[in-house]
Amino acid sequence: MKDTVEALPLIKNYAELISHGQAGVRRDALEIVEAGIRGADPGRGTRNLVKLDGEVLRVGNRTYDLRQVDHIYVVGAGKGSFPIAAALEEILGPRITRGVVVVKNGEQRRLARIEILEAGHPLPDENSVSGARQILELAELAGPRDLVFAVFTGGASALAILPPAGIGLQEIQELTDLLLKCGAPIDRINAVRKHLCQLKGGRLVARIQPAEAITLTLDTAPENMPWPDMCLADPSTFQDAVDILRHYDLWERVAPSIQAYLLEGVARPERETVKSLAGMKAVLFSVGDPVGACEAAADRSRALGYRPVILSTRIEGEAKDLGIFLAGVAREILKAGRPFQPPCALISGGETTVTIGDTCGSGGPNQETVLGFARHLSCLADVACIAVDTDGTDGPTDAAGGVADGLTFERAREAGLNLEEYLKTHNTLEALGRLNDLVVTGHTGTNVMNLRVVLIR
Repeated sequence: MKDTVEALPLIKNYAELISHGQAGVRRDALEIVEAGIRGADPGRGTRNLVKLDGEVLRVGNRTYDLRQVDHIYVVGAGKGSFPIAAALEEILGPRITRGVVVVKNGEQRRLARIEILEAGHPLPDENSVSGARQILELAELAGPRDLVFAVFTGGASALAILPPAGIGLQEIQELTDLLLKCGAPIDRINAVRKHLCQLKGGRLVARIQPAEAITLTLDTAPENMPWPDMCLADPSTFQDAVDILRHYDLWERVAPSIQAYLLEGVARPERETVKSLAGMKAVLFSVGDPVGACEAAADRSRALGYRPVILSTRIEGEAKDLGIFLAGVAREILKAGRPFQPPCALISGGETTVTIGDTCGSGGPNQETVLGFARHLSCLADVACIAVDTDGTDGPTDAAGGVADGLTFERAREAGLNLEEYLKTHNTLEALGRLNDLVVTGHTGTNVMNLRVVLIR
């Protein structure tokens, strides 16, 4: 059965994006990025991993005799969780007893045997709490002869949240907003969030016992970023959570109930998150990763006549600065033919961040990367830069990211747009919107961080 995601063009405003600027190189860049997103399709990865042969279920290197299994449950959350759940339902059908998966608001598709709930992201909402409670209910229902597929991808930290007693949702929302704006890397943000949820930090796997937990997830590549938070042992501590909030000058800004809970956790080690899954029935498999996305983008680049170079699948740091760096590399290639000869495609993945100051408009890290690139390209050469979040939502916006080419800076100046000011105020959504350079995909069904392509013809 062909995926619905694959049957439709991912980039919804493709015609608009190639209607201006350097259309040829833009067209190629958009085609390459779309191929990259498809290369990380977790539905395909799940069907390759999970096989049913009569009464024998194979999941990677694991084999299960379903005659010895009473129930199969599916629980999960994340922006890339729907295609995994859909593939499991396609494979297992009526063998699935019950299931609940929490996805981001706007996901209109539904399944027959697995309940699909929509919730808030990047800020959790009431549905995030309700969904987490239902996940916990199924986890605790599972017995020693049951299998529980845990389907968790990026975004689960907001989509499924069960705060400890005494801490309200509004307090978690305020904390999340502060964390997302402080410029902290995602692993530090999650170190705090894991200690304020009854499921995260490996606790869900512990609650699934004595059933076997089979986690299917997306490998997002950056190190020190344990994904998924609910199904892996947690190296961070309550003390780390306190230290992170203090380091980013947030301690005095969070609710007193959060301060009290974290300090009590420091004093009471028995409240810590799970530090080892040893002795538990738990396995984890990846059904998609940034490597697959970057390699698929490279394959399409090659087919279009570019020499692909995968710079890295795990670039982190300030989004705007990455755009400036990529513009510098592009200028060097154009001027001196080094470090790569054109025509070439510079491909990278990873998770970038934006540090928000006192003034904040609307935008996302990929939009900042693109504007940073356009602002510092300073040439009219046949060059394009496209940066997107592979899940289709860049930061708290409805755009996946943006695209710029060698004419963007001049077009902005002619339109009276000061790109430096838009970057300073983090109002990149407006700037790219006025230039008609926002990339819109809607939900893509995957989530392996950001994907960037710089094309030089």
